Amino acid sequence: MTTASLPLFPLNAVLFPGLVLPLNVFEERYRAMMRELLKTDESEPRRFAVVAIRDGREVAPTAPGMPDQTALPEKGPAAGFGPDPVQAFHRVGCIADAATIRERSNGSFEVMATGTTRVKLLSVDATGPFLTAEVEEIPEEQGDEAGTLAEGVLRAFRSYQKRLAGARERSLTTSELPDDPSVVSYLVAAAAVLDIPAKQRLLQAPDTATRLREELTLLRSETAVLRHLPSLPAVELTRAPTSPN
Repeated sequence: MTTASLPLFPLNAVLFPGLVLPLNVFEERYRAMMRELLKTDESEPRRFAVVAIRDGREVAPTAPGMPDQTALPEKGPAAGFGPDPVQAFHRVGCIADAATIRERSNGSFEVMATGTTRVKLLSVDATGPFLTAEVEEIPEEQGDEAGTLAEGVLRAFRSYQKRLAGARERSLTTSELPDDPSVVSYLVAAAAVLDIPAKQRLLQAPDTATRLREELTLLRSETAVLRHLPSLPAVELTRAPTSPN
C-alpha cells in the first residue's frame, strides 16, 4: 500500500473522489497550510487530506463567535479536537488536489480543490503549525455486478430527483453521470441529501458494488419518504454542507 504524509483538513462534510471542494479558509492553522501548499510548484499536485469530523462538529469552540462567546478560543493546530486528535476524525477520508489557491487582501484564502483518492488515516501529528497525517491509499475495487448495480442506482436516482425537483441547485441530470460504476457511486453519494454518517458509510464501503447496493437501498427509502410528505422540505436543507472555514 502507498503511504504519504500530508496536511490534514478536517471538515463537517464528506469529500468523495472526483467531487469539487470549494473552501473559504480563514483560521490561522489552515492559512498556514495553504501558504505551505503554495510553495509547491504549480506543475505538481498540491495535495492535502480531508477527513470528516465525528458527529459532524468539532469537540470544542475554536474561534470567537462559536457557542460560548465568553470562553477564550483554543489555539494551535489541534484546537477543538481534544488531546488525541485522531479520535475526533473518521478514519477514512479523501485526498484533495488544490487546483487554485487564491490569497485575499485580508490574508484568508479562496481554494478550489478536487477529491482524488480515498485514504485511511493512520496517525495525526499536531506538532507543526497545522495538522499533518500519515495516510494510506485505499484501492477502489469494483466488486461483483457493479455495472448492473450502477444501472439500477441511476434509475433509482432519477426517481429520487423527481421528488427533489424543487431543489434545483442540488439536482444532477442522469445525462451528466458517466458510465463508470465507481464514478456513478461517488457522484450519487455526493448528490443525495444524506447526513454525514450515511455519506461516511458510503465513502468507506469496501468496494464499488457494496456502495451501489447501499445507495440503492437509501435512494428507494428516501424516495418513499418524500412521496408521502405533504410538501417538499425546505430547499436550504438540500444544500451541500459548507466548511466552517
